[in-house]
Amino acid sequence: MSEFRRIALPGNGPEDVVCLPDGRVVAGLDDGRLVSVDPATDAVEVLADTAGHLLGLEALADGSLVLCDHDRGILRLAGGRGRPEVLVDTVDGRPLHFASNVVAARDGTLYFTASSQRFTIDNWRSDIIEHSGSGRLIRRTPDGVVEVLRDDFQFANGLVLAPDESYVLVAETGASRITKLWLTGDAVGEIEVLIDGLPGYPDNMSIGSDGLIWCALASPRNPMLEGIFKLPLRARRVLARVPERLGPSPEDVVWVIAFDFDGTLVHDIRPDGIDYTFVTSVAERDGVLYFGTIVDNALGVLTLD
Repeated sequence: MSEFRRIALPGNGPEDVVCLPDGRVVAGLDDGRLVSVDPATDAVEVLADTAGHLLGLEALADGSLVLCDHDRGILRLAGGRGRPEVLVDTVDGRPLHFASNVVAARDGTLYFTASSQRFTIDNWRSDIIEHSGSGRLIRRTPDGVVEVLRDDFQFANGLVLAPDESYVLVAETGASRITKLWLTGDAVGEIEVLIDGLPGYPDNMSIGSDGLIWCALASPRNPMLEGIFKLPLRARRVLARVPERLGPSPEDVVWVIAFDFDGTLVHDIRPDGIDYTFVTSVAERDGVLYFGTIVDNALGVLTLD
C-alpha cells in the first residue's frame, strides 16, 4: 500500500507545488503568500507575500523563483524570498490576469499561460463551460519583449518545456488533451496534439526526478459537461452563467498520471480513501508525490510503493 499524509499550511489553495534542490517544497496560497515546506519535519515558512493570488511556480537555477500571480502578473523572487519584482503585468497594452503556469528556458526566456481572457479564477467553471478557447501561451524574452504565441487554447494551464527546448507542452484543461507547440525547426509556431482524449481534465504538469512528465487530473471527465461542449456557443454562454450549484460539478478524486515525451502513459495513479481531492498539481521526487489543490489548506504527500 502507498502511504498518504497531509501537511497543514497557514492558508488555502496551494494550487502549484515545486520541489527545490535543497529538499524543500514550495507552494503559493490564494492570499498571495509563498510558503516552503520541509517534508522531513513538516515545518512551514512564509517566504514572500505578493498580496495577490498565487498560481503556477518555477524554480530557476540561480535560486530565484518565478511566480504566476492571478492579480499581479508574472513576478520574480530573487534568492527565493523577500519582495518580488514584477516582470510582466500587461500584454498587448492590457492588464495581465489569470497567469496560470510558467516555465523558464536556459537563456532566461519565460513561457507562461493565461488560462482565460474572459473570466477570473473565481469563475473558472464558467470558462470551461463556455468553451470558447481564449487561453493564451505567452513568451517573455530576457530583454523584456512580451509576445503572445497562441490565444486559442481551451483553458491553457500546465506547461512543460522539452529538454532540448525545441517545443513546449500545454495542458488544455477544457479539451482534455496535451498539446505541443514547436519553438524551433521547420515547424516553429505549429501545434500538434501529443495526447488526446484524456480521461480527466489536466491541470499543472512538471518533470519528475524520474524524467517523466507528471500531470494532475483535477477531475474525471463529466458527461454533462461534455454534452454542453457540443451545443452552439450562444447556448454555452448562457449556461456558463447558471449558478454553480446547478451546473456540472467535479468529482471528488485524487488522480495523477505520468507519461514520457513521446506521450506514452507510464503511471496512472488513482488511490481510494485519500483525505484530499481536486488535485491541481503534482511534483515527483525520489518516488514521493507532492500534491497541490485549490480547495484545501494542506499539501498532500503520497509515498509510492
